[in-house]
Amino acid sequence: MSKTNFDFLDALGQIARDKGISVDTLLDALANALVAAYKRRPGAAEEAVVTIDPETGEIRVYGQELDENGDVVREWDDTPADFGRIAAQTAKQVIMQRIREAERDLKYEEYAGREGDIVAGIVQQTDNRYTLLDLGKVEALLPQAEQVPYERYEHGARLKAYIVEVRKTTKGPQIVVSRSHPGLVKRLFELEVPEISSGVVEIRAAAREPGHRTKIAVWSNDPNVDPVGACVGARGSRVRMVTNELRGERIDVVPFADDPVEFIQAALQPARVREVRLDDQTGTATVVVSDYQLSLAIGKEGQNARLAARLTGWRIDIKSESQLADEEQEWAEGEWVQDEAGEMVWRPAEGGEAVSASAWSAAAGTSEGGEEVPGPAAAEAGSAGGGDVKAAVPDAAAAGDAAAGGADAAAAGDGAPSDPDAGGGA
Repeated sequence: MSKTNFDFLDALGQIARDKGISVDTLLDALANALVAAYKRRPGAAEEAVVTIDPETGEIRVYGQELDENGDVVREWDDTPADFGRIAAQTAKQVIMQRIREAERDLKYEEYAGREGDIVAGIVQQTDNRYTLLDLGKVEALLPQAEQVPYERYEHGARLKAYIVEVRKTTKGPQIVVSRSHPGLVKRLFELEVPEISSGVVEIRAAAREPGHRTKIAVWSNDPNVDPVGACVGARGSRVRMVTNELRGERIDVVPFADDPVEFIQAALQPARVREVRLDDQTGTATVVVSDYQLSLAIGKEGQNARLAARLTGWRIDIKSESQLADEEQEWAEGEWVQDEAGEMVWRPAEGGEAVSASAWSAAAGTSEGGEEVPGPAAAEAGSAGGGDVKAAVPDAAAAGDAAAGGADAAAAGDGAPSDPDAGGGA
């Protein structure tokens, strides 16, 4: 083997080691390029193959004759006399191109399949469309749609981001990252909580409004490990690290439960829930809270209820106890009519004895707060009709007005019965 060939192989091996490319890959690329260079020469065979001996570095060109099936029927050595010079020029171009392609492939393979992982980078460039993060060997793209509202990225600042997509382009891999994805919170907790990274504690669900608040539901596979305590840490040290990385975003850690009622109650923390009623057909959960807990359960601009709904997967309808009582209040059904004597009486729809306006007024009482409450006459009227009276029928004042209207009509002598709805319906 000549010294020239030895130097060529030595240089090729050094490039392969420095760039992490195999020598066989470089030799194959060089051989293909030399075939193209050979065919550009006058008198070259239509079909040819170039061989490079990996031991000696000797380069030979063989012309080929093929039959109709593409099989080689004749082969001869057709190496040009000055092919060494052509090989040297071609080798430089091919090797440099192949090195660039190999480097792009290595970078892509390093990040391919890492969607859902977390990376740390340094802010390099920021404009209205995107922010570039330097990850070391490659740059990551942080689009405006994946940024947190009101979060500012100063040049040289170091921050962590969540990989949402890895694209392969002619200029190398393009890595798209996010600061608003809920997965970022999960990955940050995995870094801070050993119990999560080991699998003892799991994050079963997460709901996030970037820059404002996040709720995560955690579950422990070990009954001796408190999942909420493990995520919060001693004096809140672990959750504080995540909050600092998210630049002050509030994080609620709640226990996960297989029972939807328990899970919804936990998801609405810090509000205390009195009762949860589930409607499986509509997927709606009616949540009852104390009156003073209503604003806390709903949260600022409905944020707490909205995040709880995303976390649990239920449509949550929050009502206070007084609101629920008003909705469930059942008025006795019936109507005010004029009897044979021309007096307005309340006649229950379910039947039973009619109650005169004067009797109703006498039976009605007043509570200490000034609210009218049904008297015994109302209860008797309801029980006489067989109905379950849960609230008073239209108040005595309305009944009195209706009675007065009926009396005026009778005094007028027109003989026409008054409008039965004049006293108000149920």
